[in-house]
Amino acid sequence: MRYLTAGETHGPQLTAIVEGLPSNLPLTAEPINQQLERRQKGYGRGKRMQIEKDTAQLLAGVRHGKTTGAPIALVVENKDWKAWMTVMSIEDVEEGSEGKRRINRPRPGHADLNGGLKYNQRDLRNVLERSSARETTMRVACGGIARQLLEQFGIRVGGQVISLGGIEAERREMPLEELIRLTEESPVRVTDKEAEAKMIAAIDQAKQDGDTLGGVVEVIVEGCPVGLGSHVQWDRKLDGRIAQAVVSIQAFKGVEFGIGFEAANRRGSKVHDEIRFNEEDGFHRGSNRAGGFEGGMTTGEPIIVRGVMKPISTLYKPLKSVDIDTKEAFTAQVERSDTCAVPAAGVIMEAVVAWEVAKAFMEKFGGDSIEEIRANYESYLAQVGRY
Repeated sequence: MRYLTAGETHGPQLTAIVEGLPSNLPLTAEPINQQLERRQKGYGRGKRMQIEKDTAQLLAGVRHGKTTGAPIALVVENKDWKAWMTVMSIEDVEEGSEGKRRINRPRPGHADLNGGLKYNQRDLRNVLERSSARETTMRVACGGIARQLLEQFGIRVGGQVISLGGIEAERREMPLEELIRLTEESPVRVTDKEAEAKMIAAIDQAKQDGDTLGGVVEVIVEGCPVGLGSHVQWDRKLDGRIAQAVVSIQAFKGVEFGIGFEAANRRGSKVHDEIRFNEEDGFHRGSNRAGGFEGGMTTGEPIIVRGVMKPISTLYKPLKSVDIDTKEAFTAQVERSDTCAVPAAGVIMEAVVAWEVAKAFMEKFGGDSIEEIRANYESYLAQVGRY
């Protein structure tokens, strides 16, 4: 399984080609659009979320509600394109005209300057239009396809915000379905109402100050069989692949599994998960400090992974920068942005984790049709059960 995306933040549309899905997988746009809607929610989002109403169109690879085995084409139109038709025109625009809207003062924390240097661009808009987090729209759409595959085999993905702007939410043990329900009701995707109120107040204050906030989000995957991923090569370790996918999300700077960095502060007896066995559950762990992984492979316990998102780089009270033409000091240019996108980033992280798990699932149980995959999966479960 793989996908490629194309499109700019103010271009006419975002496009994805998804390859490697089996035939006969029930697939519709509705669950994808539900995920796109979730991505646009969350307290602290900017005005663009009031303009865009993201909906995906399935344009190839699906017939009569099921995949054919051919590549899938996805498109999401940018409603805001009408106001940017000249600025983002494919045809040349007269130099110095208003239609250029050239960017020459790079924003600290963005890809503007190093991207401009790398690609020899004197207009940094050519960098920011693609490096923008708008690109994650298609990653969420592709994750929506992965979810539909995983759900065929009882694998569920959910998430929550752990902290925002230095405010930590109380952790509560509950079934994943309950966690999903409660976080969907919260504008900052937490189950802790007291923390929710503090987070909202912190976002309001940051907006008033022209500043931004970051945080930590957690994704949980339940229902994975033991053995997804592999220990035999570094690039087949599933936790490593998930880690790469998470830190590839714009503004994400760190990742951990299970107890994560806390493991450095504990003795081994308080880090590793004891192995147990009974007739009903078979082999299982007495705890899940490892976050569902040992040796780069799933243990059968829930996958628990967290990502650290830095505050968004575009500030309405911008930091100092340098004009790339005159080399004089200026404040950075300002593009429309959010005060806090942590709740939305959690949805994006769910999508990239779902994709990596689905990809590993296909590698393990791969076949050309969903029926062949199901037969392979059931045969493997029987083998594991006999161990």
